[in-house]
Formats: sequence, C-alpha cells, structure tokens
Amino acid sequence: MSEEGPVIELTARQLQIVELVKAHAPITGEQIAEMLGLSRPTLRSDLALLVMLGLVDAKPKVGYTPGSSMTPGSQVSRKLLGIKVKDVQSIPVVVRENASVNDAVVMLFMENVGSLIVVDDEDCLSGVISRKDLLKFTLGNTNAASMPVSMVMTREPNVIHVSPDESVIDAARKMIHHQVDSLPVVVESKAAQVSGRSRWDVVGRVTKTIMTNILVDLAMDR
Repeated sequence: MSEEGPVIELTARQLQIVELVKAHAPITGEQIAEMLGLSRPTLRSDLALLVMLGLVDAKPKVGYTPGSSMTPGSQVSRKLLGIKVKDVQSIPVVVRENASVNDAVVMLFMENVGSLIVVDDEDCLSGVISRKDLLKFTLGNTNAASMPVSMVMTREPNVIHVSPDESVIDAARKMIHHQVDSLPVVVESKAAQVSGRSRWDVVGRVTKTIMTNILVDLAMDR
C-alpha cells in the first residue's frame, strides 16, 4: 500500500471511458456510449462509479470532464480511500426466515427501508428480501401474505455482502455492479458450516444513502 492509499482496479471499459473523457471533454454520456457502441443505460453504473471516485466530473448541461478531486495525494482521495465499512455501517434491519410476507411488508414500511436481511434460527445470514421481490411475489397471489419470506428471498450464498474491514469503495462497486441498494455487513460465524460453506453473522448494513452522505461530507470539508 502506498502513501496515497490502495490502488483501485478499474475495468477495461471504465479505463476507456476515462481516456475518452480526457480526449474529448466536455463529452456527453450519449456521445461516450456511441463511441463505445453501447447504450447509455449500459454505461450508467460505470459513469456513476467514475464520478464517485472523482476520476471524471459531471457538469449539468455540459457533460463529462476529467476529474479533479482524485489527483494523486489529494486530501479527498486519502480520506475516501481510508474509510472502512465499519466506520459508516448502520444497524441491520432483520427478519426471521419463518416470518410471513405480510410481516415483512409491515417491517419495510415501519423501518422505511428498501430491503430486509433474513436470518435463520441461529441469527446467521439466510437471505435478503427487497421491495421489488415482495411486489413481484404478491401481485395476483391472494395467498402471498401468509407465506414465509423464505419463499421469496434471495438465498445465501447468492447474497452479495461485505465485511466491516472492506473499504467503502469496495462496497460501492459491489452495489453498482450487482445493482442493489444495500449490502449486509457480515463476519464469519462460529456456527457449524452447511455443506462445507461458512455461515455469516450479520453485524450491520451499508446503503447507497450512506454512500451519498459520505460524498457530501467530503465535499463540504474540501
């Protein structure tokens, strides 16, 4: 690790975008997409990450220009790369896997969250259930309300999660790549393994709202 912080590895397409912005700035998202032979929605997550990292700047009614906030050794760069998930994670909102879909819907709105973390009887991560999951499951299904959330959730090991010691940049990249709004924060559990796989204790959650607040705080400190 250098004094400037860990190196962030970008994808080949993201590197192409950075080079196009350097060569043609100001350039719009539509122009970048056309040059790469892709659709604008396909590039949305790449552009969002590059803007977050400060590698490109987005100017309304102008387009994308080379970034200025992530120059080597900059204060913002060091601060952002030094923030760990454990520094910003919030309390997890969990539900048991035998809870009903109706209970899950009520909890979503009571807690004002976009997804719930599902745990088993030993409080280990069992799955995740989102508003979209519930909406798709309940539409036209008159018996949905009484069914257990285990029938609706995305099951572990297919749940994308993050550890407390990972950087917020790693968490943000996972959210963007997998198109999710939040991630469970987990540590390896002492509970017995299942089919040779480790189990995970849920210790928190990290959301896109938390990421946005981090960026706002860093911008105000500049």
